[in-house]
Amino acid sequence: LAEGIDFAMLATDLDSRPIHAVPMSTKKVDEEGNIWFLSGRDSNHNRNLDVSNRVHLFYCDKGSMQFLNVFGQAEISIEKSVLRELYGNSDDAWFQGVDDPNLSAIKVMPQDAFYWDPKNNRLVTLFRIGVSSITGNQPDVLDHGELKF
Repeated sequence: LAEGIDFAMLATDLDSRPIHAVPMSTKKVDEEGNIWFLSGRDSNHNRNLDVSNRVHLFYCDKGSMQFLNVFGQAEISIEKSVLRELYGNSDDAWFQGVDDPNLSAIKVMPQDAFYWDPKNNRLVTLFRIGVSSITGNQPDVLDHGELKF
């Protein structure tokens, strides 16, 4: 789901109110299930990670009715091989190439995750929701569950 939905809200500084949350594009989900992003070394969320590495990711694709909620620990990497692997042409909008001194990667290591995924295609799901609004019966349209790491 993380790769399919792509954009997530990355929440850091979880003990403050309001939490700090920014949209981030998922660059990769590796073999261990770690989720990778690119980030500015001087960003607020990187500074927050220097204080506390706890993060919360919120993925939402209302079009496909898929949702993912991930809690975990994060670490910042400035390893060139990692940056080269994750960097793409679209990142030029934010950075001055893979050698930009402000470029860093954030690796999120999930600890808990919750997902909601439609049991059927979007049209069937919307139809069942519509029928339930008429009948008053709760629709059974989403698979959901908890993932433990």
